[in-house]
Amino acid sequence: MRTNRLKQRLRGDGAVFGCILQHLRSAEIPRLLAAAGFDFVFIDAEHGGFGVETIHDAIQNAVRGGITPLVRVAELTYALVARTLDLGAEGIILPRVEDPARLREAVGWTRFPPEGTRGFGIAPPRLDYEAATLPEVIAHMNSNLVVVVQFESRTAIDRCDELLAVPGIDVALVGPADLSISLGVPGEFDHPQVVAAIEKLAAACRRAGIAPGIHCRTAALAQSWVRRGLRFVSCGTEHSLLLEKAKETVAALRAAAQQIQGQTP
Repeated sequence: MRTNRLKQRLRGDGAVFGCILQHLRSAEIPRLLAAAGFDFVFIDAEHGGFGVETIHDAIQNAVRGGITPLVRVAELTYALVARTLDLGAEGIILPRVEDPARLREAVGWTRFPPEGTRGFGIAPPRLDYEAATLPEVIAHMNSNLVVVVQFESRTAIDRCDELLAVPGIDVALVGPADLSISLGVPGEFDHPQVVAAIEKLAAACRRAGIAPGIHCRTAALAQSWVRRGLRFVSCGTEHSLLLEKAKETVAALRAAAQQIQGQTP
C-alpha cells in the first residue's frame, strides 16, 4: 500500500506546492504537473465541471505520476467525501467551513472507525492488489490521509481557534477570493484586512500544530506568502498556466519577427 508522501512532508517544517486542475478534462495533466515538480494536484470538484469518471482518471494518473491527488468536494456531504476517497484520493479539501460541529462530523467521514465513521468500500485496485487484512487497511488509510479545511469568510477567521481544535486536520487553506469578498474588499488580495486575516489564521495554525496554506492566482503573490511562512501553497490553475506560457511564447515569437522586419532593407 502506498505511503502518502505529501502527508510525510507536512510532518516536517518545509513548504509544499501544488496547482489546481479545474477545467481541462485531460487525465494526463496530473502527470505533467508531477513532471514539473509540484507536490500535489488540487482537483476541483466544487467549481470545476468534472464528472466522477474524469476525477477518477485524474486521481489514478496522479498516483502513477508520483504526485499526491487532493480533491475539493462540492459540499460537505458524506456521499461526496467517502466516494471521493474510495476513488483513490489521498486527501480531501473541505470548502466553506464555518461551524466546528459540522467540521467535526465531516472530518469523521474521512476515517474508518474507531477514528471516524467512514464506511468500508476499498476495492483491490486501491491497494495495488496487495493482500492485506481489514485492520491493516484501516490503519494504513487512516494514517495516510490529508485533510484540508478551507477558510473563506470573516466568520471562519473569527472562529479559527475553535475550528482548528477539531482533531484530524492537516492543513488550513485560505481561499483569498471568497475571503476578500466576505471582508468587503473583493479581489484586493494585498488589502490590510485580508493580510491581517490570513496572518491571524497562520498564527492560530502554528499554535495548533497545523500547516497554514493558501491558494494564489499568481506566482508573485504565492512567493510573498511563502516568505511569510505559509507551508501549503497552491498556485494557479492548469488553464491559467497554459495561457500564461502561451502568451509568453507568442510575444517572444512576434518580437523576433519584428526584429527581422526591422532589418529588412
